[in-house]
Amino acid sequence: MRALDERGYAVSSAATGMAGLSEVVDRRPDLVVLDLGLPDVDGTEVLAMIRAVSQVPIIIASARDDEPSLLRALDSGADDYVIKPFTAAQLEARIRAVLRRAGGSSKLPNVVVVGDLEIDVRARRTTLAGEKIELSPKEFELLAYLAGRAGEVVTKRELLTDVWQQSYGGPDKTVDVHLSWLRRKLGETADRPRYLQAVRGVGVRLAAPET
Repeated sequence: MRALDERGYAVSSAATGMAGLSEVVDRRPDLVVLDLGLPDVDGTEVLAMIRAVSQVPIIIASARDDEPSLLRALDSGADDYVIKPFTAAQLEARIRAVLRRAGGSSKLPNVVVVGDLEIDVRARRTTLAGEKIELSPKEFELLAYLAGRAGEVVTKRELLTDVWQQSYGGPDKTVDVHLSWLRRKLGETADRPRYLQAVRGVGVRLAAPET
């Protein structure tokens, strides 16, 4: 972590999973890099414990390059991962991307309000008409990104590039599926949209429902 110190990051480390959990509670960091191979508790258990008390962005660092383990970590609330061995430059690029998606950019206010929909980017909390909506990490990232460009039409290619970090061409079913899940939680459908308004052949726009 010395390389991150040299790059201007304020870094605090912990040797065990339970010590790391205490650091999260006490210090309230902007981001956590979590190793799955810990001496006291499995990293996936620590991930669950962190998620029970905080929505801080989490990057998994692991020597486990098998897809099922990584998918379980992502499904359990991790925001991204890096496979060992990795360079300081690779880790910093992941950190910048995760903080940007989580609202770390100064271009996006901490709280975005669109009609009765309120997105608290820093707290990773979403409410609709005052009622909290439970979103998966990726659903929240998608909604926060659209909130940062509220009123604009955003293409699926932009969403794949900026939210999923996929710079190559390919199917955009991933975006369609997550938009469908997000619509369901917002109480709407593609046929009867309210906040997520599809623009045929172009993309999607987050905007307040027309009265």
